[in-house]
Formats: sequence, C-alpha cells, structure tokens
Amino acid sequence: MKEKKPFDFWLFMTVLIMLSFGLVILFSASAPWSQKDYGDIYYVIKSQLIFAAIGIVAMLFSANIDYHKYGKLFVHLFIAGNIFTLILVFIPGIGREVNGQWRQIFIGGFNFQPSELAKLGLILFLSYSLSKRKKDMDSFFKDFTPYLILIGVFAGLLLMETHLSATIIICSVAFIVLFAGGAKLRHFMIIGIPALAGLMAFITFTDYMTSRIRAFIDPWSDLQGEGWQTVQSLYAIGSGGIFGRGLGQSMQKFLWLPEAQNDYIFAVLAEELGFIGVLAVLILFLIFIWRGIKIAINAPDVYGSLVAVGITSLIAVQSLFNVAVVTKSVPPTGVSLPFFSSGGTSLVLFLVEVGILLNISRYSNYERI
Repeated sequence: MKEKKPFDFWLFMTVLIMLSFGLVILFSASAPWSQKDYGDIYYVIKSQLIFAAIGIVAMLFSANIDYHKYGKLFVHLFIAGNIFTLILVFIPGIGREVNGQWRQIFIGGFNFQPSELAKLGLILFLSYSLSKRKKDMDSFFKDFTPYLILIGVFAGLLLMETHLSATIIICSVAFIVLFAGGAKLRHFMIIGIPALAGLMAFITFTDYMTSRIRAFIDPWSDLQGEGWQTVQSLYAIGSGGIFGRGLGQSMQKFLWLPEAQNDYIFAVLAEELGFIGVLAVLILFLIFIWRGIKIAINAPDVYGSLVAVGITSLIAVQSLFNVAVVTKSVPPTGVSLPFFSSGGTSLVLFLVEVGILLNISRYSNYERI
C-alpha cells in the first residue's frame, strides 16, 4: 500500500460549502412547516444541525479508515444486513408508515430508512466482488446474471415499499459500477427491453403511479390533487427570476409547496436565490463530480476505483433526479437533494460516503491543486 497523502482538499471544501449552504436554505424552507406542526420554527433545523455534526465526525472518521478494511467479511455481512433491514420495514411494530408508505423502521425511538444504507451496501459489495474477478465478464448468464439477481432482490424489496425513486437510483448506480467493472454494453442491451417493460407494467398497474404520470403530463388538469405539488414548484422556480426574491423571502414555502424542506427544497432555493443561486449549487455538484472522477481514475487499485465511481455516481444521479423532478423534467416521485434536504439518516450516510471517497484520495496518485 502506498504512503498516505493529504485527502482531496477541493472535494472536502466543496462538501462543506454545500452542507453550510444547505443548512441555511433548509432553515428558510422548513420554518413555516416547523411552526405549524411543532410551534417552533427551529424544530427541523435543530435536528439537522445535530445530524450534520454527527455526519462531519463520521466523515472525518471514515476518511481515516483504510478503505481496504471494508473487505470480504464486511461487505458480505453488510449486504445481508441491508436485505434484512429492508425486510424489517414490512414487520408490524418495527416498520413505520409515513404518508401512507412503509419505508422506515422504528427501533428504540429512532427512525431509520433502510434504502439509504442499501445504496452504500450495494456499491461496496459490487466494487469488492468485481475487483476480485480473475477473468473478463464475457458471459451474460455466468458472469452478469448473478449480479443482476442481487440487484433484482434490492429492486423488488424497494418496489414493495412503493419506493420507485430509490429503485431507479440504486439500479442506475449499480449498473454504472458494473459497467465500470467490466460488464459489456450488450449485457445492458439484453436486459433493456424486459426492464423497460417491467417498469411500464409496474406504473400501469399501480394506481398512485398512473395518477402521477397523468399529473406530469398536465398538472393543471388536477390542480387540487396530484398536480398541486408540481404546479407550486414551477410557480416557485418561475418567480425567482435571475436574482431571486431574496434569502428567506420565498412565498411558496408558506405551506403552498408540500415537502418544501425535503424533496422540493431546490424550488425554494430557486425562488429565493434565482438563477444565480441555482447555477452556484449546480457548479458545486459539478466540482464534486469532477473530483470524484479524478479520484476514481487515479485510485491505486480496482476496488478503490469502483468504490469512488459508485459513490460519485450515487450523489450525481440522486442530485440530477431531484432537480429533474422539481423542474417537471420527469414524473414526480420522492427523492431528496444530497446535503440540502432534511433527513438525518440520509445526511449522515452521505457524509460517511464522502469520507470513504476522501480516504481513497489519500492513496491516489495525482497533484492536489
């Protein structure tokens, strides 16, 4: 193993800036909802600050743990634990219903969303397994199918939770890691049509999805129902203009825009800070992706490279998906914006993943400028 170097300063500072920026926007977006439901405008931000502090400590901790320690025993136990916790969601008394959906477990007074941990678990498992292969992935059935079955297990459990956004994200990231790890383009072409057909069937025979598709096509046709969230989001973005209304001056966050502190926080950001603020945030995400790709390219081994690819693509795909939903580029489905949306589990795990990426950068061979 090469000698440790300083971790990637650009990546570290970019994440800290996004986190700080996100906390400010979150306070603005969450204040009206916090006041209405809890009588305290600081309710959400106080919780998020605690998790941010925990996340920063966890990030620095994981940045100093050699990523090779996430070896064979760890990744196999981790992936088994991921599947187990996804199943726990459906057990009465442990699983918890939120907004009519079963996606969380509640143990010892603590809420936890297993899908967030499953994303990291699948990245680590696939990266480790692919890095240990002795031959190319030539055969679809012998080489590619076992990975496909594992991804299918995760996707099936998430679809049972009616968690379509997490399903799309975790499958997208898994396929990116597989492609980077040597899977052939023809493998993805073989599964492309069946996967698309399955997705269309799921949407067609799932009532809440068909109503969302109709609302996506013409949200104004159901303004008081499924189209409400999309229309309010577009109002927020459109009224922001070039420079925005000003920090804290959003109108849509005053209980017009549902989930303003979570899935639709990007709309509040656009309304308050305008095109300039949106551009600044997108540039920060692009810098993150640039540094993540640089770390992956210069990683000292295949395992480190694939883990870096997985973590970078996870944050890139989820961010892109969130912005696409908020701007009505894709049908509405719940997905948070990394480092900005409320949610303690998600924030801590994103920062842990950044810590792993920083650790890989310590062994990578490139100029730190």
